[in-house]
Amino acid sequence: MFRWFPLFILILWFSMAVGATWLPLQPNLITLPNILQPPSTTAWLGYDDLGRPLLDRLIMGAHTSFFVAFFVVTVSLIVGTLIGMISGWVGGIFDLIVVRIIDIFLAFPGILLAIALAGLLKPGIENVIFALSVVGWVGFARLARAQTLALREREHVRAAIALGAGMPRILWYHVLPLLGAPLMIEATFGIAGSVIAEAGLSFLGLGVQPPTASWGAMIRDGTSYMLMAPHTVLAPGIMLMLIVLSVNRLGDELQDWLGLR
Repeated sequence: MFRWFPLFILILWFSMAVGATWLPLQPNLITLPNILQPPSTTAWLGYDDLGRPLLDRLIMGAHTSFFVAFFVVTVSLIVGTLIGMISGWVGGIFDLIVVRIIDIFLAFPGILLAIALAGLLKPGIENVIFALSVVGWVGFARLARAQTLALREREHVRAAIALGAGMPRILWYHVLPLLGAPLMIEATFGIAGSVIAEAGLSFLGLGVQPPTASWGAMIRDGTSYMLMAPHTVLAPGIMLMLIVLSVNRLGDELQDWLGLR
């Protein structure tokens, strides 16, 4: 049963993210008499420092984190895989330049680069996606390059070359399908990293701006009231922890199931 728990959490996250646009939520409704009220039958997670329902804001925060993670991983996957495959196949000076760029990005912690980019840009969800995508493509590019270097010596690839197939056709039909499994596993870890990074940027005030709900911003707002109203921090903090742990656990399960190292 424990092995199915991460999948249940991820389904719940997806349901919250999709349902946020359909449910009759009021995440920005300020009710002064309810300020910092604890969980009750009328409000399962209580209220925050402005009297807003935490459950509604938690669901909207799920929508924000899922939206950011989806687009960051999608953009990073496409750009990184394309650059890595071309670099590994072409080789030469182009490959050397790509490797040096990857080394430069890896020389600095990714979150620090994202903070620097987000600080230079105007705070907002679009710029958060851009900043995290600029950092996130490196892992996919390095993986795609390494796999392409190994796959281009396979018999079916050499046969395609002998038959006169061009580079785009070979990469699309003969190399990319074999990259699916490792890239899928890398994407799961990229989702977890994007969720953490988005929450961190919002916590610092560089991400999603009020009144839009974000788990990181909810934790930041609740830190001033941890002793008198711990639910303001525990609710988004526990949800964030469960999502990241579940995504990482899913990646480990996929890696074991596919037999990859």
